[in-house]
Amino acid sequence: MKWATRAGVHIDRAACAWLIRRHIDPDATFVFVTDPAAVPADATPFDMRGVDLGHHGGDCTFETILRRYDLHDPVLWKIAELVHEADIDDERFDAPEAPGLDVILRGLSMVCDDEQTLHLTGPMFDGLYEYQRRAMLLNRPPA
Repeated sequence: MKWATRAGVHIDRAACAWLIRRHIDPDATFVFVTDPAAVPADATPFDMRGVDLGHHGGDCTFETILRRYDLHDPVLWKIAELVHEADIDDERFDAPEAPGLDVILRGLSMVCDDEQTLHLTGPMFDGLYEYQRRAMLLNRPPA
């Protein structure tokens, strides 16, 4: 399936692309547009103004996708807190890692194109998922 989002990938878009590939559509391809009118007719848009898979009710797009696709994995919801705080920074969650995550993604977007950013952040989010999964199992930060 084809998915479309805004060019200039930052935290929410990178996290959503990872979420889509790992938990919704393993064969996903991504199109990056500068104008929402340029979204191909056969693509599902996300993290753009006015689309179903965007910010809604104070949620970032990552949270919206979790809700729309009925994903209840508590590890994904923990990652959603980090993504939310890095993207929106409204202090809704206690997520001290969020500013660092935001800086890493902003830096990558300065030196990589959107495809490269997604390629590099996929393993980063895989590692974040595994870290949070182990933390939940151990009920403490893993060593």
